[in-house]
Amino acid sequence: MPISDAGTASRVPFAIPSLPSRQASKATQLALNDNKQLMEIEFPTAGLDSVPGDGEGGIEMTGSIQLIREFCDILISPEKATRTRIFFPEANEVEFARKAAFEGAPFKLDYLTKPSFFEDFGFTEKVKMTDRVKPKDELFLAAYPYFNVSEMLVVEELYREAVLNTSRKLIIFNGELDRIRSGYYPSFFYPKLAALLKTLFPSMETVYYIHNFKGRNGGTLFRCYPGPWKVFRKVRNRYICLHQQEAMPSLKEVALEILPSA
Repeated sequence: MPISDAGTASRVPFAIPSLPSRQASKATQLALNDNKQLMEIEFPTAGLDSVPGDGEGGIEMTGSIQLIREFCDILISPEKATRTRIFFPEANEVEFARKAAFEGAPFKLDYLTKPSFFEDFGFTEKVKMTDRVKPKDELFLAAYPYFNVSEMLVVEELYREAVLNTSRKLIIFNGELDRIRSGYYPSFFYPKLAALLKTLFPSMETVYYIHNFKGRNGGTLFRCYPGPWKVFRKVRNRYICLHQQEAMPSLKEVALEILPSA
């Protein structure tokens, strides 16, 4: 893929914000204004220059909880807070979230999966999403549904049974969906997860996204709705735009084609 010419890529330095939850909230509001129903937000929680895995799992989870609280406080008006349901992966994380960042908050906190006696073998008890949803719910937020492969399948169920063909909206916050996009989970062993690429992902709008690439040809893939996808390289604490396009490029394209040829 060739690097965009001067008409599409800017060499003007750009600063990625130090408070991404604020910019993500603004991008989400624009998407809601355009009646987008299924949205993705993804950015590093261990620091804006980090990549997935740089932070220990528990630390990243705690960071995501705090960022979600900041995001919701900016995006959601007080009168709509009680109609917003935030789904954490498990019930124990709901209790932790209440103590860590959501103490006294009016948002409804819930969970996607329920651990079972056989959890160590990869089994969790089924949580029927239609039983979790209440009639007055208007907005759902799925918090980092990636620790267990069943979590994203439950999110798909939530979208299919409680959002699709309604006026409700669903936001997936730091779900590490690139694992599914890149084939991290082989389709032979995870056919239901791979099927999401054809069933769920085509309906999804990525409204805010930051993914860093390390190494000699390092850089950043960035998107803020409704703008295009952009590839940046960091130069003296500023980001220079190397390439932009309307559709999301794959991480492989950015790492092997766009960044090396800049």
